[in-house]
Amino acid sequence: MRIILEGTAGPEGWPSPGCGCASCGRVTTVRRPLSIVVDGRIRLVPDGAPSAGDPRSWPEGHLVARTLDGLAVTGPDGGRLLHAGFDLAATASPPPETRGEEPPPRPYDVVLIDPLDRPERLGDLRRRGLVTPRTRVIAVGLDHRVPSEGELARRLAFWGAETVPDGTVVDTRDRPLPTRMAPRRTLLLGGARSGKSEEAELRLATEPHVTYVATGPSGGDDPSWLARVKAHRDRRPAHWGTVETTDLAELLRTSSGTLLIDGLGTWIAAVFDECGAWPGYGQDDTHTPEETEQKTDLSAPGPGQTVAGPSPLDRVALRCDELVEAWRATAARVVAVSDEVGLGVIPATASGRLFRDTLGRLNQCLARESEDVALVVAGRVLSLPL
Repeated sequence: MRIILEGTAGPEGWPSPGCGCASCGRVTTVRRPLSIVVDGRIRLVPDGAPSAGDPRSWPEGHLVARTLDGLAVTGPDGGRLLHAGFDLAATASPPPETRGEEPPPRPYDVVLIDPLDRPERLGDLRRRGLVTPRTRVIAVGLDHRVPSEGELARRLAFWGAETVPDGTVVDTRDRPLPTRMAPRRTLLLGGARSGKSEEAELRLATEPHVTYVATGPSGGDDPSWLARVKAHRDRRPAHWGTVETTDLAELLRTSSGTLLIDGLGTWIAAVFDECGAWPGYGQDDTHTPEETEQKTDLSAPGPGQTVAGPSPLDRVALRCDELVEAWRATAARVVAVSDEVGLGVIPATASGRLFRDTLGRLNQCLARESEDVALVVAGRVLSLPL
């Protein structure tokens, strides 16, 4: 089946006429509104045309159906096309008799999808086996919802999709170009409200199977924390699984799928709670920096010193060491979110300084064992290569 992509943009094109946004100002390749022609006889255009199920609308030999995933077309040669996520109607010329049965549920050869509208739909197609490594996934409906062409290319590299210029001819017998191997271990650092969690979710949005690992507390009756947890849940794809645990080392040792760990800051706080390692155990924890440095020194005892048993801080250090070892050896693909604690003011309390120092050291250890590390600032991603 031969598919001509006459236009690949959203309804207004990209750039949108008269739009003064930064995205439209940055565009260097003008894209026309979406228009698709199949086998030279069937034109797919946005809105306003007869429905895809109209038996007068399709040439004989083409099987078409509106499915829950979008418009599915099977050509006379058996080639399979899915246009997902864009409200299309269909017209054809000439309009002889045809059939409107739904194609059998087998993988598609070509998928045209708007990746800026719920990219997790692509992950669900992969989960159900309708998109495979042999499926060519082409991004259409493109517009200023993405900040720039460069940012679009960055996202599509994570998602296993591609863009093509207006006028490109695609055949369902074509095979996708080889995609880059995803990094096995990724560490994303950032400050509060930097966009680090959104970046982690974006990178894995089109994966077929993801386990979201929540390390934070349930929130109890705290309205602000409960609202924050709800926002995270609502943002995640419905087909993702969720695990709530602080035993990250065991999870990394036993998992072989894809994990999103959010985040290491709340994990450190939970480990301090479990080990009873906070200074003062609820008493006054106002100490000098020198006192805090002494309390956070996790080095081995010197000659002649004896240790009755592991102290609370020793147990925290052991949990961090176990996590780093499991991170190094895991068979899973992991994206972990952590707080960058080295850019702020010196905390006023011993607890704050202890948290900062412990998490900062853990971030360094995990970064050394990661293929990909990035810093997220104001929603922008800065790669931190070695």
